[in-house]
Amino acid sequence: MKKFLCTSIASAVFALGAIAGPSTESVDTLPILQQESQHAAAAKRVSALFTRAHYKEIMLDDTLSEKVFERFLKSLDSNKYLFLASDIEQFESYRQYFDEALIKGNLDIAYEIFNKSQSLRVERFEFALTLLDSPFDFTREGDKFYYDRSEADWPKTAQERDELWRQRIKYDALNLKLADKSQEEIKELLTKRYNRAIKRIKQTKSEDVFQTVMNAFARSIEAHTSYLSPRNAERFQMEMNLEFEGIGAVLQIEDDYTVIQSIVPGGPADKSDALKPEDKIIGVAQEDEEFIDVIGWRLDEVVELIKGPKGSTVRLQVQKGSSSTKTIAVVDLQRDKIKLEDRAASAEVYVPETGPNAGEKLGVISIPSFYNNLHADVKKELTKLKEEGVKGMIVDLRGNGGGSLTEATLLTGLFIDKGPVVQVRYGNRISVNRDTDGLVHYDGPLTVLVDRYSASASEIFAAALQDYNRALIIGEQTFGKGTVQQHRGLGRIYDLYENPLGSVQFTIAKFYRINGGSTQHKGVVPDIKLPSAIDPDEWGESQEENALPWDKIERANYTTFGETTSTLDVLAAKHQARTMKDPEFGYIFQDIARYNEEKDKKFVSLVEAERLEEQDRNEKERLQRANERLARMGKEPVENLDDLPDELSEIDPFLAEAANITYDLVETGKYAFSRS
Repeated sequence: MKKFLCTSIASAVFALGAIAGPSTESVDTLPILQQESQHAAAAKRVSALFTRAHYKEIMLDDTLSEKVFERFLKSLDSNKYLFLASDIEQFESYRQYFDEALIKGNLDIAYEIFNKSQSLRVERFEFALTLLDSPFDFTREGDKFYYDRSEADWPKTAQERDELWRQRIKYDALNLKLADKSQEEIKELLTKRYNRAIKRIKQTKSEDVFQTVMNAFARSIEAHTSYLSPRNAERFQMEMNLEFEGIGAVLQIEDDYTVIQSIVPGGPADKSDALKPEDKIIGVAQEDEEFIDVIGWRLDEVVELIKGPKGSTVRLQVQKGSSSTKTIAVVDLQRDKIKLEDRAASAEVYVPETGPNAGEKLGVISIPSFYNNLHADVKKELTKLKEEGVKGMIVDLRGNGGGSLTEATLLTGLFIDKGPVVQVRYGNRISVNRDTDGLVHYDGPLTVLVDRYSASASEIFAAALQDYNRALIIGEQTFGKGTVQQHRGLGRIYDLYENPLGSVQFTIAKFYRINGGSTQHKGVVPDIKLPSAIDPDEWGESQEENALPWDKIERANYTTFGETTSTLDVLAAKHQARTMKDPEFGYIFQDIARYNEEKDKKFVSLVEAERLEEQDRNEKERLQRANERLARMGKEPVENLDDLPDELSEIDPFLAEAANITYDLVETGKYAFSRS
């Protein structure tokens, strides 16, 4: 570590979207952000905590400093659109100073680099505004926008950087043109968007800078170690308790649009019947105020605009449907307290109307997260499903990124009488989490459906049932997160700081299957794999920087249920024969082939005719597939994607095939549930 002196001048995290209207900001009027008093204490506490209590042995030295430095720059300019190679050369003198900065709680060098990035961001958006004075030529052959430049070199000249931004702004303009906007509308909308970006840079606070550098530090240690600002710590607790105040809609970003992914049952959005999945939110207004255009905003910023206290009103401008329709609706919603039912366990009775299993009932329990008290909710759903007379159960863990380790153990205990569920290694000490109640709440045929997003607690549950031979695992190879995190606040009761301190989440242990193997990197390999475009070696924990390695420990003491190998061979053969004839899986195989052809492509064409041809081809394919599905359902075809009936959105070929496999399992009668 080296001694240094540095003046603190800082900048901001880049984020699109804020208050509408023209900006009068310029580089000369940017605020100088400085480290606040609580940040020195927070940095020292985080450094001490990580070096003392983290699972991984940590040395705050020049080697780690270099990692923090590189990750910090990456967090500011991941696609190499901002800094020039000469800027990076100037920053090189700070490469080995971040360790001492963290130990002493003096982050002046980070604030100085941030200040440089802030001025460059404003300068770049001012340059973008000048490009709007003349129409773009969308017929220029070979013009491309490279949306992934993470592996590219930093631009060497200002001219090279200008060209990158020309392509970026042209991409924004072409997207609007493809949405039937005129040249005047394109200029107006992008002028507002880039002015908002400049305004938003000015609104960046010291905490934003601190959060960025502390996360550069945390992620340089290990993939699941992070710093949470006071605001994000509050959001973390809200998600674990499944409650907030808002409209009850799950949102996601697609291109520059905030798109409704799903509607929370019983919430204001659901009751209004005015919002549907795939609707795009393009504007938000509070009460009777003017609408703010949110195209191009970050998702968390749009969410903050939409959320609000119970009883207040939010108005949304919504572009209806998934196609390029110009239909715009205004929806008024009164916010309410939302229980995140879409994040809680839910159950349904699955009954096929046709085929060899027509009329036969299965229970499907969907578990999107391992939240507090999950096992109690699932226990109630199991009781209801058993009363319905289901012949088997499917536990759907697709998209479940994990949560409480305790809940994973308790949930597993519902399906076994007693025994070890997961082994947890804290340094050199290994403990075993067990189910000890001696009760089985469901002892019938059981399958577990997973995908590549199933992680952590989901993998504990699936791995335990697989090791016991208690359930058949179906789907994609899971994410491979085999580590345990602890959430801890940085504040102390004796603190007298004007602003609160945040919190950290850091790795304290690794967990292992009861067979001794770690799920780290490898995840859970399904007994029957469903088709996937993603190679397990290109996805998941193994691709995370600084992820802990795979290893194994001794097998726990447990007894498996009946032998399943011969049964599995029969089930796999039947599955293979079905999917080769199923038209839904035919679509999936086509999509996988297309993905493999295009997965290394990191650019999009800026030629309007090429984009229109691609858009037209995609919409025709979607419409053709939709009408083929309608024909199989005995329904009339449609002429437009906006006219698709809701039933089509409910088609789930993976769940349908998991059900078929479960019916096959029931038929074999070899799902032995007495101890061997």
